[in-house]
Amino acid sequence: MEAREELRTLPKELATKVARHLVMAGRLAEDEPEQAYRHAKAARRLASRVGIVREAAGIAAYHGGEWAEALAELRAARRLGAGDYSYLPVMADCERGLGRPERALDLIKSPEAEKLDPTGRVELRIVESGVRRDMGQNDAAVVTLQIPELRDRRLRPWSVRLFYAYADALVEAGREGEASDWFARAAAADRDGDTDAAERYAELEGLQILDTEEDEDFADVRAGEPAGTPAEDLAGTPAEEIPEAPVEETAEEPVEESAGAEEPEAVEASATDIAFRPAEPEVLDAPDEGAPGVPAVFLEPKQADEERPQAD
Repeated sequence: MEAREELRTLPKELATKVARHLVMAGRLAEDEPEQAYRHAKAARRLASRVGIVREAAGIAAYHGGEWAEALAELRAARRLGAGDYSYLPVMADCERGLGRPERALDLIKSPEAEKLDPTGRVELRIVESGVRRDMGQNDAAVVTLQIPELRDRRLRPWSVRLFYAYADALVEAGREGEASDWFARAAAADRDGDTDAAERYAELEGLQILDTEEDEDFADVRAGEPAGTPAEDLAGTPAEEIPEAPVEETAEEPVEESAGAEEPEAVEASATDIAFRPAEPEVLDAPDEGAPGVPAVFLEPKQADEERPQAD
């Protein structure tokens, strides 16, 4: 609404062009920051005295990693009184990117910071935590993020970034055990996969993440077989040449223990073994040589009656 009010001060045709560039800059900011910045600069050339235009140019420059230009644009927007102070965390982060942590802290402690909404205040805390880490104050970086929002049981717009930043700060402070737990929380909250929280958690826990969706041959893999080898290709292979695969014992097929036989060593299964163990190979296509004996009564019940010798 405030952006529309500012653009209304321009001639209608000019305002339409500026609005188009601003919309494109907003859409491309994250995925194509360079293209977004071009649109923002085009809008600035058309209306450099409009605060919302300078703010959009600053945000676009920030996403493109142009810290100095972003800071200059946002300062201009601040002088022009554009909107609210929601871009204050971005300005502080720009100062951090330029290697000026003290100036970043000045912005964080400024009176304008008190006017931020909850999302802005959390973002400012995240930036402050990064500044503390840059200054070598790793414990202070952890304490900075220990705010009530960190313990909120409901997912908020800032939850993923806050959990991730807190976990990252814990790693820098040498508290990997706690960091693992918070990376797991960040991964659970990150439904869109915007962060690498799951990978960071797996790294700390020494786990390996398997992406089965991209493996087209995964459904054909059997225990003990190389990936990509269909089970039917092993149908004619002698039993002694087929790699052994772990087979679970069931009540229906008890294993007879022979006297003096050595018991196989027990292999401890991991969580991934349980989750990804494929079904046992089907025996319908197996050769008759290896098929178990079946009682004759189920095979030829009538023939057995016909061949029975007559009683004298």
